[in-house]
Amino acid sequence: MAYTTSKSYFWKGFRDGAPFIFVAIPFGTLFGVFATEAGLDIVQTIAFSAAVFAGAAQFTALQLLQDNTPSLIVLASALAVNLRVAMYSASLTPYLGAAPLWQRACAAYLTVDQSYACSIVQFEKEPDMTVPQRMAYFFGSVTPITPLWILATYLGAVLGAQIPESWALDFALPITFLAMIGPMMRTLAHVIAALVAITVALLTVGVPFNLGLLIAGTAGMIAGAQAELMLERNRS
Repeated sequence: MAYTTSKSYFWKGFRDGAPFIFVAIPFGTLFGVFATEAGLDIVQTIAFSAAVFAGAAQFTALQLLQDNTPSLIVLASALAVNLRVAMYSASLTPYLGAAPLWQRACAAYLTVDQSYACSIVQFEKEPDMTVPQRMAYFFGSVTPITPLWILATYLGAVLGAQIPESWALDFALPITFLAMIGPMMRTLAHVIAALVAITVALLTVGVPFNLGLLIAGTAGMIAGAQAELMLERNRS
């Protein structure tokens, strides 16, 4: 099927992003449950999800808050977990940077793992897309997820402890990242960065306040960048 208009690209993005709802719903529900168990009321829980809109960072911050971790460490850890979003933004800028400011502002808020994973694959596959078409695809890819994430958080906050443990909702986080990481391992540099980050994360699992995530993320980025530079030098 040929896609020629922004509207058709929006619906293509919608279809490509739709499978992620099967992860967003249990993941959001789980956060709602955990947040209320941690002492947040329903309004605070919904505001948390709506304002941050970054599941991994939300779980990280919530866990650290429960452990009475100093606020600066909570902020630093949440930012470290979300540091990948800054890299996503830098990667998307060549494709979306010419869009109007209000669209870029909305896209910045909606840049999450799913919208990035779908969009970067599509943009690289069809480099001749116009900026409006790219932006339409981007918004389409995240449209199925955004309202359901908020709704699932609300349901989790309302249901709370009524959800049985046998539902095993905690599977959502690893499944999400596995589903997104696989298609993104397209170069040797990507693989090296991932392997280094995983190895360092395992070695630093005992570091207090989850600071091992900061160390592992930094090590992975450095390794990936160095691998990319070496590969570029070998090609030239």
